Amino acid sequence: MDIAERMKLITPSMTLAIDAKAKKLKEEGVDVLNFGAGEPDFNTPQVICDAAKKGIDAGHHKYTAAAGTLELRKAIGQYLNQQYKVQYEPGDIVVSGGAKHSLYNAFLALVNPGDEVLIPSPYWVSYPEQVKFAGGVPVYVECSEADEFKLTPAALKAKITSKTKVLILNSPSNPTGAVVGRKAMEGIAELALKHKFWVISDEIYAKLIYGEEHVCFPSLSKEVAAQTILVNGMSKAYAMTGWRLGYAAGPSKIMKSIADFQSHSTSNATAIVQDAGVAALAMPDSEIQKMVEVFRKRRDMIVDGLNAIPGIKCLRPAGAFYVFPNVKGLLKPGRSNSMELSEYLLEKAKVALTPGIAFGAEGYMRLSYATSEKGIQEGLKRIKEAV
Repeated sequence: MDIAERMKLITPSMTLAIDAKAKKLKEEGVDVLNFGAGEPDFNTPQVICDAAKKGIDAGHHKYTAAAGTLELRKAIGQYLNQQYKVQYEPGDIVVSGGAKHSLYNAFLALVNPGDEVLIPSPYWVSYPEQVKFAGGVPVYVECSEADEFKLTPAALKAKITSKTKVLILNSPSNPTGAVVGRKAMEGIAELALKHKFWVISDEIYAKLIYGEEHVCFPSLSKEVAAQTILVNGMSKAYAMTGWRLGYAAGPSKIMKSIADFQSHSTSNATAIVQDAGVAALAMPDSEIQKMVEVFRKRRDMIVDGLNAIPGIKCLRPAGAFYVFPNVKGLLKPGRSNSMELSEYLLEKAKVALTPGIAFGAEGYMRLSYATSEKGIQEGLKRIKEAV
């Protein structure tokens, strides 16, 4: 009596494992500083909370359409048009229980067994796992520190084969914060059109960017949009991680198949959370920018602090709320890889960091600066003392 073979393909998330270990220590009364979690430390804006309360009072307690309410899908379409000049009708959009859910739906809709999916590395931990579960083969495209971890057309071209079906594109990136520029995006689009593969563009960090342009991939041309599924959500820009609300937008034929599949799996995202999503999209960018400016200050503080520690080299990321320092100078017996170093720092310094191997990059660590300035300063002090 064994579990299904597909379940054996899945590797537990190291990011959640480190986070869980840190939280367990905290529950035991240990003063742990956690740089592992990928969620803003801000409260959800009140206007969004109020919209959910109004939904409850208005009796929005029933099922919605599996793809989401018409009101929310219209709001998403208007938002994407206003922000990036891309055109999506309600039938081109499916609302799901978070962007992670939307990504999983997209992989299932596009990937056949044996299809190759190009994944820029370092990568978010769930991409390979979702690809494998869909029957696909992850093919990693190395993005080097020398290129600031940005995906280049040259690196991508070298990995394309006759089996390439999908590219997963994530800009700004988790874990590196790298932002791919317009020229590189245009080169990537040319390759997608020439070799006829799909692009799943994960733009969940699009609003968390510092001084650079966010290039919405399907906005490059109608031809590019016809081969792209755009994924986004409310978790990061609106501090709504626990609300679980994401969406995907793409060609209506693909999106209908995703909506049909979702109707047999989870059905609709929570009704009142969809009300909150409408309110979030109506918020002025100035409100989000206040959070971005706080993140910018924290970014500079943590980058400067890490670079002041012998053995660490850290780039200044252009987006998201992560840094991805090179810690090879800290490795030695007893902490000879990023996982051992992570465990050492948690035990010795009571600081939780995520090992780079979780993202396909040994010799690096990910730190989230979605935490207080005081916490960042204390964490840097502890790391320096420990190493």
